[in-house]
Amino acid sequence: MSVLKLDVGTKIWITSDTHFGHKNICRGVTDWRLPNGSIPVEQTRDFSSVEKMNASIVNNINEVVGQEDILIHLGDWSFGGFENIKIFRDQIVCRNIHLILGNHDTHIERNRDGIRGIFKSVTDYLELTVESDKFVLMHYPLSSWNGLNKGVMHLHGHVHLPNEKKFGKGRRMDVGMDGFEDFRPYNLIREVVPILKKRDKLSDMDFDHHTDEMTGVVG
Repeated sequence: MSVLKLDVGTKIWITSDTHFGHKNICRGVTDWRLPNGSIPVEQTRDFSSVEKMNASIVNNINEVVGQEDILIHLGDWSFGGFENIKIFRDQIVCRNIHLILGNHDTHIERNRDGIRGIFKSVTDYLELTVESDKFVLMHYPLSSWNGLNKGVMHLHGHVHLPNEKKFGKGRRMDVGMDGFEDFRPYNLIREVVPILKKRDKLSDMDFDHHTDEMTGVVG
């Protein structure tokens, strides 16, 4: 388990599933088809070419994330071959990128040619603390997580949920780029925390004893 503690004054941004270079997620050139032969509009991005999609991803990150800010990326960094991992990283001005591995990050997971070194850290799971706020971060959505009954927030990617469906029953949120109408990273403290703190401390599972009003429950 990896743990990261950051100061509340730090500008922290969070995103997931950039899929830089992913041809089939780009509507203008995708080979994906629904059973009726049509292009899956809800599962693809509205770009005419991969080049335009890539440029938008890079520009939208660099417009908000500064050099000394912290960007936490929850996986599925890039597609289109090993070379795209560094091509994408070289275009991002932020010096401090923490990557949580997604299911498509196999080259990074295996550390091919030492590629992990282009990131500040690489892990499968991260528990983040920013002053009094705590988060469980993973590429995949969890139904129940450490500290949910104490208000710990769970952020994930993987499922590419639209804006209106990106929340769980409680303080769980899909922070992938596809679910944000501005198609950019979220500011963790300004944009994520205020929304999630208004939500109940609930699990996505029924009868989860971690949400019961009992004393002596640990975890």
